[in-house]
Amino acid sequence: MILPIIKYGSSKLRKKAFDIDKGDDFLTLAANMALTLKNAEGIGLAGPQVGALKNLFIIDTSPIKDNGVIIVEKAFYNPVILHYSEDPVFYNEGCLSIPGINEDVIRPAKIEVRYRDDNFDWREEVLEGLIARIFQHEYDHLQGVLFIDRISPLRKKLLKSKLREIVRTANS
Repeated sequence: MILPIIKYGSSKLRKKAFDIDKGDDFLTLAANMALTLKNAEGIGLAGPQVGALKNLFIIDTSPIKDNGVIIVEKAFYNPVILHYSEDPVFYNEGCLSIPGINEDVIRPAKIEVRYRDDNFDWREEVLEGLIARIFQHEYDHLQGVLFIDRISPLRKKLLKSKLREIVRTANS
């Protein structure tokens, strides 16, 4: 089932998500989120973006496969970033919850992560490049942080009217 994506201005995007318990129906939620993400032609989607305050996000890089990107289609449950590298990289980010706005965001190029997989087993990985970028962006959503919180105050001020327009159209 395709879920509605919550837009900028909703207080749900600013709330911290809760860990998933083994008894939760997390596989159904993840499958619905994966369908929603494919339908929106995005590359990442976090629980809070569909109104589920659960520590879960989906990464699907298949929409950008022609750019030589490694294809990852995976759900991450109760993710944690264990270590950030010290080599910062700028990359132009966007967000399904903030349509029409893309900004350069600086993030570490490499991260060490832990998460639960579809079998609810713990996994640890070192991620780098675009996958590390998407993981950090979606992880921020679980903390109630948006990518526009990571840009300069001046850039954010310049986006104020666009952000107001997103809020206006999302609520009409």
